[in-house]
Amino acid sequence: MVRAAILDDYQNVALKLADWSSLAKDVEVKVFTAPIGDDDAVIKALQGFAVVNMMRERTPFNRKVIEGLPELKLLITTGARNNSIDLKACAEKGVTVCGTATFGSPTTGIAIGLMLELTRRIGFENARLKAGAPWQVTLGQDLEGLTLGVLGLGKLGQRVSGVAKALGMKTIAWSSNLTPEKAKEVGAEYVTKEELFAKADIITIHLILGDRSRGLVGAKELGLMKKTAYLINTSRGPIIDEAALLAALQNKTIGGAGLDVFNVEPLPLDSPFRKLDNVVITPHLGYVSEQNYKKYYPDVVEDIRSWLDGKPVRVVTSGY
Repeated sequence: MVRAAILDDYQNVALKLADWSSLAKDVEVKVFTAPIGDDDAVIKALQGFAVVNMMRERTPFNRKVIEGLPELKLLITTGARNNSIDLKACAEKGVTVCGTATFGSPTTGIAIGLMLELTRRIGFENARLKAGAPWQVTLGQDLEGLTLGVLGLGKLGQRVSGVAKALGMKTIAWSSNLTPEKAKEVGAEYVTKEELFAKADIITIHLILGDRSRGLVGAKELGLMKKTAYLINTSRGPIIDEAALLAALQNKTIGGAGLDVFNVEPLPLDSPFRKLDNVVITPHLGYVSEQNYKKYYPDVVEDIRSWLDGKPVRVVTSGY
């Protein structure tokens, strides 16, 4: 019997959102519903498992972890790519890496939702009413007429830009490889990075984390922003210099921020972000949707079954 681990299933839904019966005679499945911990804890917890299913980058599989799991043979990531896997180490140790398909663009809703919460305070007023407040105190700001700066106009950036335009916003965009022609094709105005930070009322980040984007938003960029402007990050925490952002928020040199991602996840209980009143924080919900999970887990079952049958599918050989 092959042992398989399903990691970081925080909602405890993996076994409910797919039919696992095709594996019943061959695979013993254990579900982990909470973060395991650091590399050493992961290595200790996963001894004896030949198959491990990751939930995105929640538990990284670096060389240390891979080399510490001698029985690991199949590593599955939800999604088609995952930069938290050391693919070279997997290849050297004979570990097959497979991915899954995804559904739609669920991060779009989180990005727009953070904008709405910052400007219209929906959750804030909901909490007040339920706590016994008699009526409203918020003077909200309409998104219509504001300028959205899109940092990264790829598939997701284009989706967010499209929703923003439907809400009456003007969209401007920049990334290191964006051209004026490409921006125009999707109805956005190409600007320089400096212009984007200076002109936008709301800036939303949709870049892949890599050498070029790590720390891309620092004190200089934050210093260019309007005092009333908001910064939205649903991409990856390290794209922003977290210390610089905290300083800007604490000193109120920007209007606020909506953050779904952080340098350290889960967000530490003593994180200053938990106490700032000009920040809206969510626990990395971008890809966490029922439709997406209903695509992830059936594909995980298929990945395991195909690997057992000697015909692995959706094999991952490169990162982003």
